[in-house]
Amino acid sequence: MIGLWRLVSREDRDQRGAGLIDPIMGPKPLGLLCFGPTHFSAQFMNPERTGPAAAPAASGPNNSGAVNGYDAYFGSYTIDATAGTVTVRLKGGLTTANIGQAFVRDIRVAGDRLWIQLQTNAADGTPITRTLIFARDG
Repeated sequence: MIGLWRLVSREDRDQRGAGLIDPIMGPKPLGLLCFGPTHFSAQFMNPERTGPAAAPAASGPNNSGAVNGYDAYFGSYTIDATAGTVTVRLKGGLTTANIGQAFVRDIRVAGDRLWIQLQTNAADGTPITRTLIFARDG
């Protein structure tokens, strides 16, 4: 898992399985995820972000908050291989309310692909399952 990962896709689905597009990040956000031996950093951006900075988006459970189509955070992490989860503990982030929080995500690595899945809320509060797929980039 150690290395640099580039976001290939991000998919949000509601409880009925219908796909949703995050109005903050757009349909095809850019993203980088870097895992060192004990620490990580993550950055996500809507490639079509425009206009002045907006107030932070409301964050749901297991989700950090983005500002104007951009989200960034870093901290430490632990893996529970038996449960297939990663717990990230934020030491810094774009949204100060997220600092100190821990988030648990399902995780799987196979070859040059990394899958992360989490339960959170869409911008309108709808419960969703978010699936992120990354490709190894270094």
